[in-house]
Amino acid sequence: MATHCHNGQVMPVASLHEIADMLTLALDATESASGYPQHIREARSYCRRALRQTERLMGGLQ
Repeated sequence: MATHCHNGQVMPVASLHEIADMLTLALDATESASGYPQHIREARSYCRRALRQTERLMGGLQ
């Protein structure tokens, strides 16, 4: 099983899974049915983007 990213920097797959879990928890914790103020929308956008990038990295290592 590969344990590093395509760019040569070592990143264990387990760490990527932990990062993905933390980002998912952050999105779940800030979920609201009544809408979001601008700063929360922006923060959630960054979390979603980071989660997509992390999942992309994990897909290349599995």
